[in-house]
Amino acid sequence: MVMILRLALFFIVSVGSLVPVAGQRVALVLSGGGSKGVAHIGVIKALEENKIPVDYIAGTSMGAIIGAMYASGYSPAEMKDLMTSGEIQNWASGNIDDKYIYYFKRRNPDASMISIPFNIKKKFVPNLPANIVSPIQMDFELIEYLSGSVAVADYNFDSLFVPFRCVAADIDSNKFVELKRGQLSSAVRASMTYPFYFRPIEIDGVLLFDGGMYNNFPVDVAIRDFDPDVIIGSKAAGNYDSPTKDDIISQLQNMLMENTDYSLREHKGVLINPDLPSTNVIDFSRAEIFIDSGYIATLQKIDEIKSIVNRRIDPEELQQRRAAFKEKEPAPIIDSIYIYGLNNRQSDYFRRELMNKRKLVTLEELKQEYFKLIADEHVDFIYPQLYYNKKTGFYDLYLDVSLSEQFTARFGGNISSVAVNEAFVGLQYNFLGKNATTLLTNAYFGRFYSSFKLNGRFDFASIIPFFLELDMTYNHYDYFKNTTYFFEDKEPSFLVQNENYTSMAFGFPATNKGKLMMGASVGRIKSEYYQMNNFSRTDTADNTYFNLITPYITYELNSLNRKQFATAGARFLLSTRYVSGKERNIPGSTGLQSGEYESFHDYFSLRMIWENYFYSRGHYTLGVYSHVYISNQKLFNNYTSSILSAQAFQPFPESKTLFLPNYRAHNFAGLGLVNIIHVFNNFNFRIGGYVMQPYRQIMQDLETRKAYYGNSFATRAYIGSAAVVYHTPIGPISLSFNYYDRTHDKLSFILNFGYILFNGSVLE
Repeated sequence: MVMILRLALFFIVSVGSLVPVAGQRVALVLSGGGSKGVAHIGVIKALEENKIPVDYIAGTSMGAIIGAMYASGYSPAEMKDLMTSGEIQNWASGNIDDKYIYYFKRRNPDASMISIPFNIKKKFVPNLPANIVSPIQMDFELIEYLSGSVAVADYNFDSLFVPFRCVAADIDSNKFVELKRGQLSSAVRASMTYPFYFRPIEIDGVLLFDGGMYNNFPVDVAIRDFDPDVIIGSKAAGNYDSPTKDDIISQLQNMLMENTDYSLREHKGVLINPDLPSTNVIDFSRAEIFIDSGYIATLQKIDEIKSIVNRRIDPEELQQRRAAFKEKEPAPIIDSIYIYGLNNRQSDYFRRELMNKRKLVTLEELKQEYFKLIADEHVDFIYPQLYYNKKTGFYDLYLDVSLSEQFTARFGGNISSVAVNEAFVGLQYNFLGKNATTLLTNAYFGRFYSSFKLNGRFDFASIIPFFLELDMTYNHYDYFKNTTYFFEDKEPSFLVQNENYTSMAFGFPATNKGKLMMGASVGRIKSEYYQMNNFSRTDTADNTYFNLITPYITYELNSLNRKQFATAGARFLLSTRYVSGKERNIPGSTGLQSGEYESFHDYFSLRMIWENYFYSRGHYTLGVYSHVYISNQKLFNNYTSSILSAQAFQPFPESKTLFLPNYRAHNFAGLGLVNIIHVFNNFNFRIGGYVMQPYRQIMQDLETRKAYYGNSFATRAYIGSAAVVYHTPIGPISLSFNYYDRTHDKLSFILNFGYILFNGSVLE
């Protein structure tokens, strides 16, 4: 009997000693910290490898992202892959992944530098933008990563793979808000919405911002909600230094962010404080280094952690549980779309764009269409949410849409050290109904170039989207008011060219980055010129008129990252056209011909332009530029009119402002290489060398001033350009040194602020 009692007592004591071990609960708390917050992944990796359990997780800002992904069943290796890829950098910088860029909806580039949206029905009050960086890609990919797990949890964060909490800031009540149920992607998005950087979102009618404003290390939330026995804290942030009177950034940081207590004094736990170098909060280029720092810092504390955490969890068992949880996630298939912020006709346009008459669409299929909508200038912002519908077995997509203001005024141009200064103004009107309408007008004013344009584009949503575009353009080029030191004595210096045309085009997309256009233009080109440099006020200029009609087909791919001085991406243009027109020449007093001259011209042309920045490593990028033009075009009545009607090789901005006869021909191939050295962000040095090989150069008979063709491949022309470029938020500042070997004055120097861009020409 005594023996039985002793055995019973031993059993009770033994079991009793196991109860606190079996019931011991561990919470992991992750601070904010911007890009340095990826160090939390290294912390989790080290804990898992050492069989330390994580029963609960709470985080703020970057800690909320890492925490939510871990709570959703992502392994440390999977999180590392994401954070060391270019994807997370796109989130932080607002860039859209290259494969989702939709060129079909992109507006033709112009010289605008500033855009001001407004609505004539509202009192005009200038509004500062709500965000610096577009969160479009981040918002969509958060629902990709997090919607499945929260559907399994029935939108209760306690039922995730690991129970989870995050915090956001309610600036209206000056307090932090704890998020523990609902849409997980929205909770994370709110927690990381740094003021002015990302656009804020509403949850339950409350506008929320970065949780780090009021609680950057939510230990108190973990204690209150989970009551853990042990807390492991990962600190990837610190309090800001005191503000100084000369540093506005430090003043804003201290006004927006409250100081945080990063200690664990009131609870049993271990604080891990990785050694992280200073960096920009959005710079993820050193993500792998930060992850390793978190890993090493945790290993240095692992004995201390093991001394207070008696439980262990087998990594293989953990992975099996993780896989079992992920298998429960419903397939991301959508059958219903609910749109807020639009009327019925506008909502119908969105649904047709997104679903293309399909009853079911996968999230990946819809993603392609979603980014096409984002590219639409009628759309200002879309916030997506994805909810699983138990009744249908599919997801419902909810889109909160804000349309752009109907009117947008644009201003820009170019300020130059030479005579190519110009001002640009534009006005655009957007209307979205069952289909999308864009009307715009713009004008350029300058000594060298002036222009006026009216344009209307009508987009139709269908299985294959298409647009109809109408355009009226007037262009005026005055080379006489531009510099004349590129002209040798035998060449004319007074050259003025006017063109006006009307065109109609039909287009549809050809891959995400391309479009195919078919259209026709009707117009007139008038050229005024003297055929010699020695002329007086009593002399009259030659006038050549060319009235034409030109149907054309154009195929274009474009992923260039900038409309001028691009450093990444590519552009490929292939255009073929038929030109039929009547040349009429009225000679002036400097010509040798007496009487008017008329001639009909019919020819075909093929133009190919290829610009590609195909190699980039470190601070160096290599690009190529090629322009090929083939035609059966004939010479005009005299040399000057023939040169004016010929296609020009113009590989960089300044060359577009000069009349260079030796760089014009009816058939030629031009090729060049562009070397770019990235000194620092938005500042680069670029040097390019180009060669133009005409099939037969257009020559001048000095006695008759007629044009004739030289021998095949007898001459070629070279161009070199070196430029220092800084891309400001509104436009580039460039200092260029250029070399033209087939001119009298071979070197030029030009300083520009703005864009050397023009409205399209009738023959381009």
